[in-house]
Amino acid sequence: MRRVRPGATASRGASPSRTTGEERPLTSVAAGETYEEPKDLPRLWHVTLSVSGDQVPLRELRRGLEQLAHDHPFLLTSRYAPDHAEIRYWEEARDLHDAAAVALRLWGEHRQSAGLPSWEIVGLEVIDRETYHQRIAEGYGPPPATPVGVHPF
Repeated sequence: MRRVRPGATASRGASPSRTTGEERPLTSVAAGETYEEPKDLPRLWHVTLSVSGDQVPLRELRRGLEQLAHDHPFLLTSRYAPDHAEIRYWEEARDLHDAAAVALRLWGEHRQSAGLPSWEIVGLEVIDRETYHQRIAEGYGPPPATPVGVHPF
């Protein structure tokens, strides 16, 4: 079976519309004055997720948070104590609602695969990239996530 472009003839003896190797002229279409950037492009959101619950051994918690960082590659930093933890990362999403929805599922969806404790989410902050950088510049935001990784409080 031979596939043929729409509008082209399927017979073997027909002459092609261009000769072999002939370049087709390129044309461009001007955007015009009415062009607008799509409004639903993904943006970066800085997420801080706080979880808390019964005390667990620090060694197990650290291993679980390290596995979460491996499973969720955008994870910037995790801080932990025997009964609570804070996870900070960048999320790419269309809007705040989408970023928050992903954040609220993060702990539960990775609980079993990463071996995380069955803690509850007790806090969530989602801010856009511009607000994050503005806070840092004005000196009242959270310090930048350095060193990156999993660390005790």
